[in-house]
Amino acid sequence: MSLHSTAAHLVTLAEGSEHGGNHESLSPYLTGFGAFGVLLLLLWITTRFNRDR
Repeated sequence: MSLHSTAAHLVTLAEGSEHGGNHESLSPYLTGFGAFGVLLLLLWITTRFNRDR
């Protein structure tokens, strides 16, 4: 594959489908709050293992 054809393929992939690439069942708020909750959980786990501070 040449650089030009790879770049063209990536541009086509980035454009997504006719709806902009967003799935109808995905809620940005639910995804954001879920990611925030996972990060808080990881922070809590990290602080439990780092008790020597």
